Amino acid sequence: MVSVNKLVKPFLKWVGGKRQLVPDIIANHLPQHYNTYYEPFIGGGALFFSLQPQKAVINDSNAELINCYKVIRDSVDELIEDLKKHENHKTYYYFIRDWDRNKDYQSKTPVERASRIIFLNKTCYNGLFRVNSQGQFNVPFGRYKNPNILDVAVLKAVSKYLNSNQIDILNSDFQEAVQSAKKGDFVYFDPPYDPVSDTSSFTGYDVNGFSKDQQKKLKETFDDLNRRGCNILLSNAYTEFIVNLYGEYKQTKIAATRAINSNASKRGKVDEILIKNYESVLREYSSV
Repeated sequence: MVSVNKLVKPFLKWVGGKRQLVPDIIANHLPQHYNTYYEPFIGGGALFFSLQPQKAVINDSNAELINCYKVIRDSVDELIEDLKKHENHKTYYYFIRDWDRNKDYQSKTPVERASRIIFLNKTCYNGLFRVNSQGQFNVPFGRYKNPNILDVAVLKAVSKYLNSNQIDILNSDFQEAVQSAKKGDFVYFDPPYDPVSDTSSFTGYDVNGFSKDQQKKLKETFDDLNRRGCNILLSNAYTEFIVNLYGEYKQTKIAATRAINSNASKRGKVDEILIKNYESVLREYSSV
């Protein structure tokens, strides 16, 4: 395992983030070799930033999230300056949160929009990115005493990494994101999870949600990539539906810590599943 820059890490806290699982995935569940890395549901990018591949295609259906990645790559100095203006108090928070309820929101610059998302993510309740059916950010104020709104070192390190390597950043459907994947490439799917109960579904990070029909569509994509000779790893909730859906592939049940939940009693260990189509090799995890 090649040493990586530990400052290149997620700049947002993201629902379903894989920070807790990264050491286990890297130690036990990576393919022995791969060419281009693909992550069609990039989210906070915990595994991506830990691996720091030289060639990658990252994607998400959330346009505001992908705008953040592109702004950090293309305009990090302007973003840092804009982030300096934000204030950690309730009235200001709701003023910024309500931007996407105004008709002039689309006239905001990419830098202003990225700055808004990072600010809201650092100061909203429990670091939860959630939108309503109109695609409007709707998480309440978090009341943190000293949130780290501006982390210059991380933003600059991420920007340098994105510019120093061949990283394509897409905002499209997950199927489109892997169209160019071929034999020897590595695809990591971390979709919105299948709900473990009718009341536990969380699809609010994107207005389109993610249904069981889309889980089936994802399985068809997994099968197609398997036929192409790609190495594929998928994480999901350990549910009967998912276990049966991917019954012909290698499965590993794991316990993961969930730090983001509006109900504190539901945080903690939950059963998840890793599904892959290859034999992995044991590695040591390094982040120095």
